Amino acid sequence: MSLGSKKNSGKPGDDGVVLLLGGRSEIGLEIASRLAPGRTIVLAARRSTELAAERQALLDAGASVVDCVEFDADDLDSHEKLLRSVVDAHGPLSVAVLAFGILGDQARAERDARHAVAVVHTDYVAQVAVLTHLASLLREQRSGRIVVFSSVAGVRVRRANYVYGSAKAGLDGFASGLGDALHGSGVSLLLVRSGFVIGRMTEGMSPAPMSSTPAQVADAVVRGLHRGASRVWVPGRLRPVFFVMRLLPQAIWRRMPR
Repeated sequence: MSLGSKKNSGKPGDDGVVLLLGGRSEIGLEIASRLAPGRTIVLAARRSTELAAERQALLDAGASVVDCVEFDADDLDSHEKLLRSVVDAHGPLSVAVLAFGILGDQARAERDARHAVAVVHTDYVAQVAVLTHLASLLREQRSGRIVVFSSVAGVRVRRANYVYGSAKAGLDGFASGLGDALHGSGVSLLLVRSGFVIGRMTEGMSPAPMSSTPAQVADAVVRGLHRGASRVWVPGRLRPVFFVMRLLPQAIWRRMPR
């Protein structure tokens, strides 16, 4: 694990709390480690009592406090209470990172409607619920940054992973609109469109061209936060590639691999 391998001094909103929704996420933890020095970090995940290793890694990266709280993304009714309890316990949120989600099994989802719905519920519906509560909370603060992970899988949905891709397409659209709605409120949203990321979530899969590691994605996200960006493509050269990909005829596109 490379947590804490890179530390940043001029951190975005460096006097506030960093909330990581998805406290085991490799990318999320890499981002938290880069924002950690002198900060309070809150890790939110299921089985939060089992986050000792993640907590220690962030303390080693320089965090002043690391708190672990219980978070079930699929329990929509619990989201608002959780967010407000974090603020009550630690003060205003500076950066909130939504790093939870599932890849799912495309083959299974094509024959098992429950599995297809489970993927869409976690990767889209739950994200919409959290984002809506979070935006409301940060508007009250009149400050804060939200990091949302879309994917190139949602830029143009491919036959090979259309269930996951459709959820990311929906999330990309929702987050884009929310970012515009937050304009002028003091709150901003950074939408991250990443390609294939080599990590636990994609273990056993052949890396796609222009793949990234969690550390590389985290570097790009933190750079985006520092410069006040609203969009980040990882790697950056995927942006012109997908501009062209959108123009491909459907007969060719449907044969594209994952």
